[in-house]
Amino acid sequence: MAKETKPTKNKKYASKTATKKNTANKSVPKKNNKPKAPKLPLKIISLGGLGEIGKNITVYEYKDDILIVDCGMAFPDEETPGIDIVIPDFSYLVQNKDKIRGLIVTHGHEDHIGAIPYLLKNINVPIFATRLTIGLIEGKLKEHKNLATAKLTTVMPGDVLEFGALSAEFIHVNHSIPDAVAFAIKTPAGTVLHTGDFKIDTTPIDGKVIDLARIGELGKRGVLAMLADSTNAERPGYTMSEKVVGESFQNLFQKAGNNRIIIATFSSNIHRIQQIIDEAVNCGRKVAVSGRSMLNVVSVAAKLGYLKVPENVLIDIELIKRYKPEQLVIITTGSQGEPLSALHRMAFSDHRNVEIVPNDMIIISATPIPGNEKLVSKVVNELMKRGANVVYEKMYDVHVSGHACQEELKLLISLAKPKYYIPVHGEQKHLVKHAMLAQTMGVPTENTLIANIGEVIELTSKSIKVTETVPSGRVLVDGLGVGDVGGVVLRDRKLLSDDGIIIVTVTMDEVTGEVVSGPEVVTRGFVYMKESEELINEVIEVAEDILEYCYTRRIHDINAIKLKLRDGISKYLYQATHRSPMVMPIIMEV
Repeated sequence: MAKETKPTKNKKYASKTATKKNTANKSVPKKNNKPKAPKLPLKIISLGGLGEIGKNITVYEYKDDILIVDCGMAFPDEETPGIDIVIPDFSYLVQNKDKIRGLIVTHGHEDHIGAIPYLLKNINVPIFATRLTIGLIEGKLKEHKNLATAKLTTVMPGDVLEFGALSAEFIHVNHSIPDAVAFAIKTPAGTVLHTGDFKIDTTPIDGKVIDLARIGELGKRGVLAMLADSTNAERPGYTMSEKVVGESFQNLFQKAGNNRIIIATFSSNIHRIQQIIDEAVNCGRKVAVSGRSMLNVVSVAAKLGYLKVPENVLIDIELIKRYKPEQLVIITTGSQGEPLSALHRMAFSDHRNVEIVPNDMIIISATPIPGNEKLVSKVVNELMKRGANVVYEKMYDVHVSGHACQEELKLLISLAKPKYYIPVHGEQKHLVKHAMLAQTMGVPTENTLIANIGEVIELTSKSIKVTETVPSGRVLVDGLGVGDVGGVVLRDRKLLSDDGIIIVTVTMDEVTGEVVSGPEVVTRGFVYMKESEELINEVIEVAEDILEYCYTRRIHDINAIKLKLRDGISKYLYQATHRSPMVMPIIMEV
């Protein structure tokens, strides 16, 4: 277990390079007329989270001190077949590792903590976060077998930590996971408010309202810049309170009658899980949990006291057959239709413990992430084919967002009164809309900046500008491989998935260059060979002609022969089929 220290409220922590000033017993220095040295600009660099959903990581740099905010991952898309996760490029941080004083984390969602194990494999940076967030980070580090060497410190909202010339104050905010915070990052150039993911919920499940008073105090003292969550910048009005979902659950549990209830939601939405458990207790039902991430989060949250579960309510998923349908609620992963998730396996009769039966009430308590709509529809259709009653967001209020809508963003801007505004955390359309919103609140157009990943923003009290770029981008994680899958491999994977592969095997005499055997043709994912003998024979003839040409022209270089085979066969296949499979010539010399 990593060493953990528990700070007391408002105690300041000095990093190794920080120095403490002792003003006791010192006389007041005489004034001199020497001009003060100009303050250096604060550098802000986003290595992820701009123009995309996920992979959030922001670097604050002042002179020789670097503070990192968040270190998240993103999920692969259709352009990255076979990839497990996508993480930021840490090249700039590795190059400047001697300057790094710490990593502070806003909350425990994967898009903010998912890449931490990979960062720690390069730099063992000390990590500071609130209690639940630390618990979730510990779980991830345990999986990656680097928990023992990690330096983790639990921090409370209101605490201030020093990192050389920089300091960070933790400010409580509402989100779809407990213990979320914003940061007031104080620098010699001025104070920056970094909101993280947030919304304004006046009736939160845990009773802890966002600390608007503290944000207002910072605004009165002067906020140089604000970096704010852009996810819902397109949506007018306010985000509904999480309590609305609880009221919907009450109605739906009554409608379920004597049927089993299965609810799919995000594993990290602990407030949602708490409401499900509360309603299950009210209705006299037992609760079973399915899905690895759901089990992990429920276990950590219950252990730390963020989930309050009465005794004998939670049961093992293996034991559900001992109970009648009206006695059960199953909480599961798979609200995004992920092919390997528990709900997906249930829908396609591939789950070890749960078989969907007619009249099961299935509630999908989440909104599809952009790009996942088809996956969710596929799962819903399969569940309905099996006779289940499926409820999803558009039918009832079974999901609310954890991100601020326009009126909440405007309220925060009016309280913080930032001089400069930098939208973060969102696709380009979200960032642009957010910047326009800030301008309607009085932030001058020239003081609003939409940056790109890797751009270095330099801030002073008089200017904001992009000065240079640093190495950045995405690193693909495939199994145990980190960064070993690049553009060429992805292109080959896409080509294979689109048009398949055709392999041409030839054995040649090493000395004379004569063909000893072959060519033989094998194809996968292109055509069914038994039904396409004529086409395969034509390919063999094309290959024989090319080999004859190479022999008569005394071309003995293996790579040159492979190139001619690849080009010639590809050209023929496109003319014959209008398809472009990958052509792989294999030449063996004897």
